[in-house]
Amino acid sequence: MENRLGCMAERWTGGSRPGRRLLMGVMRGVMLALIVYGVPIISGQEEHMTRVQKDLAEAMLKSVADDVEKHYFDAKLHGLDWDALVQETKENIDQAPNLQTANAEIAALLEKLDDSHTQFLPPPNANDIDYGFRFKIVGKRAFVTRVVPKSNADKKGVKPGEELITLNGFAVDREDSPKLKYALKTVIPQSSLQLVLLNAAGKLERVDVRAGVKRHAVLRGLGGSTWASNQARIEQERVWEKARAEYKELGPDLMVLRIPEFVETGADVNALFKRARAHKTLIVDLRGTPGGNMDSIVSYLGHVFDREVTVGNWVEREKVEKLTTRVNRRDAFEGDLIVLIDSETASGGEIFARVVQLQERGTILGDHSSGQSMVARYYSHWYGQNPTYFYGAEITIGDEVMTDGKRLEHIGVEPDRVTLPTAADLAAGRDPVLAYAAGLAGVKLSGEDAAKLFAQEGADD
Repeated sequence: MENRLGCMAERWTGGSRPGRRLLMGVMRGVMLALIVYGVPIISGQEEHMTRVQKDLAEAMLKSVADDVEKHYFDAKLHGLDWDALVQETKENIDQAPNLQTANAEIAALLEKLDDSHTQFLPPPNANDIDYGFRFKIVGKRAFVTRVVPKSNADKKGVKPGEELITLNGFAVDREDSPKLKYALKTVIPQSSLQLVLLNAAGKLERVDVRAGVKRHAVLRGLGGSTWASNQARIEQERVWEKARAEYKELGPDLMVLRIPEFVETGADVNALFKRARAHKTLIVDLRGTPGGNMDSIVSYLGHVFDREVTVGNWVEREKVEKLTTRVNRRDAFEGDLIVLIDSETASGGEIFARVVQLQERGTILGDHSSGQSMVARYYSHWYGQNPTYFYGAEITIGDEVMTDGKRLEHIGVEPDRVTLPTAADLAAGRDPVLAYAAGLAGVKLSGEDAAKLFAQEGADD
């Protein structure tokens, strides 16, 4: 299969106020409240939508809604009255005060499918926007995990290890964190954010963080006809390099293999496991792994079993296919296996971990995974000329049912042993999870040294 898990096929890639959440749903509530109550939008927020913008919004709604109807893996769309929902969205767009609100309405329409991988991707912003910090869920709480040096967040004193209580008035919890990140990064980027943090002293503090804005350079001579196509090519190359697996050998007893994304197949995977077979224990680090190529996932799984193993049933719109690994007795790693996962392990990472768990092949350590486990393809469109607006949607085309008959979507993988970093660990830059896993393999590794094994910068973006 050429499709990607956890990213688009053609590219490398506490909720709101209770009343609003009940009335509008999570996504619409998050995005519309950010527009109404948030700080100014980066790209500008007009008082009234122009005729061109309204035509663009209606064209985007039609093409995206049609794509969902044609390509979504469940032809019945989970029993939704899709035509009625599309009509309702059109009426909301007619009343929208600006294009950002219209984009939020289209995104909210796709949220009705309750699907982690079906998302609207509006025309890209003309600027790169960086809020200067990263956060993720640890257990049931959100923590700052990284602060960009010299960013406004850094200057305002935001520090790793601080608990993020609210962001622009929204409680940040496990369920809504992915939606909030999607809204702020993709649909309605903000020029600043209002944070409420719980610091190391146990005190709440409010911090207003200004986003960093960098205008795109004009790109010529790269083979593309537009800024968007050239930028996409650069992004594809950048993400490919960041996605490649890395390994560290810690003596004959242990090798640590970090897989940022499942991209390698064939000889590349063989080469990694040729190294692994010389060690007693292999740790596969899937923390932050969003997914990847299904062929790559099956290839990796084929190297940790010495027999054919059923991965599960691959469910598409018109067929169900049984997925199995290939017999790999000669090249398979036969030692002890430990798999690390966290709240941002998704799709392919979850499938790998769950197969290992169901087959009782190894030990799963870390945090409960994300429960975002579908397979999506990107469907692109464009509107107008000079300027031309490029947009599209990532639409789920397949799902995975594991051998226990259960899906991973909205469920995720529960580790065999929950092992989490503390706020103090995050503040000090320690990795106690990897250190603990190394200890199980008989290798002494401090949390500080474990954190230095791989360059994690950007892994939690």
